[in-house]
Amino acid sequence: MTDRLKCIGCGAILQSEDANAAGYVPQSSLHKEDVICKRCFRLKHYNEVQDVGMDSDDFLTLLNGLSDKQGIVVNLVDVFDFEGSFIHAIKRIVGNKKIILAANKIDLLPKQINKRRVTEWLRRSAKEYGLYPEDVVLLSATKGYGIEDLMQAIEKYRAAQDVYIVGTTNVGKSTLVNRLIEESVGEKDVITTSKVPGTTLDMIDIPLDEQSYMYDTPGVIQAHQMTHYVTTKELNTIMPKKEIKQRVFQLNEQQTLFFGGLARIDYISGGKRPLICYFSNELHIHRTKLEKADQLWQEQIGGLLAPPSRPEHFDFERLKRVELQTQSGKQDVMISGLGFITIAEGAEVVVTVPENVDVTLRPSIM
Repeated sequence: MTDRLKCIGCGAILQSEDANAAGYVPQSSLHKEDVICKRCFRLKHYNEVQDVGMDSDDFLTLLNGLSDKQGIVVNLVDVFDFEGSFIHAIKRIVGNKKIILAANKIDLLPKQINKRRVTEWLRRSAKEYGLYPEDVVLLSATKGYGIEDLMQAIEKYRAAQDVYIVGTTNVGKSTLVNRLIEESVGEKDVITTSKVPGTTLDMIDIPLDEQSYMYDTPGVIQAHQMTHYVTTKELNTIMPKKEIKQRVFQLNEQQTLFFGGLARIDYISGGKRPLICYFSNELHIHRTKLEKADQLWQEQIGGLLAPPSRPEHFDFERLKRVELQTQSGKQDVMISGLGFITIAEGAEVVVTVPENVDVTLRPSIM
């Protein structure tokens, strides 16, 4: 094995000893130019993913090394799931570097959304976590929207230093880096992209000029996101791929909405009112009476209430109930990694989710 050669797709050190380990290539390909490992090859050509067993602690250990290095940080978050995709340890990880907060997937939010309001909300939310970004940029790595704005911000603040792209899994980081390379160098699809957590295994360096580099760092796995409780196939159902269409449900007290079979919201009191749902268009939302909800969940999990597609993949023994009351205008009930529900003030609700999934209340961004 060599300590020098890395896969240009995921950054893993190349080796030819263990076909099931990260960075495997046949011996005959080991010293060729621009080699991608077997895992990236299968992902790129056959859309198959191999699990290489790197957990969130390994990712954070790798990222902790950033605090001693010079440069600026682009912290990529998912504007559709800011709370779920925000790395709470970001200040410890990056030290005192300047940070640009880049909010990806702006194309998923309804077109009528006020982008200035979204930018202000992102600044306010980051401040609550102790993060004071130099700039906030809204973008869509998939559509190419906002890429030029981000590049201008990077050049403005980096002062000829290195740039580190940091973010959680599924936030679109590798897609963004591919876009930045395409804009600056003209090469396409240099980084392996995948919806599966943990595609980038080590830091990948891309030259910016003769002295400095842009680094694509591994995605941090956030256990509190719903995306880690579904299969790869189910991920395609719960992760939005195009603009979300709001779905409005007029609820009476003591009614329940199911989001597939992964989560539910019980509307307890507050009079008849609309609950406006922002979830992947492919995710089925089912309304029922609260008194029937428990039995329906048990009997229809994997059927009417899917995903999950297989009932045995859902643990009814490890659920939590989060009681919330909406106040001061409209608020969003956020289910991390899944979506959010906009509800006007004066409502009492209970959200039930797998015990590690975060549920938060915020001022509505709509």
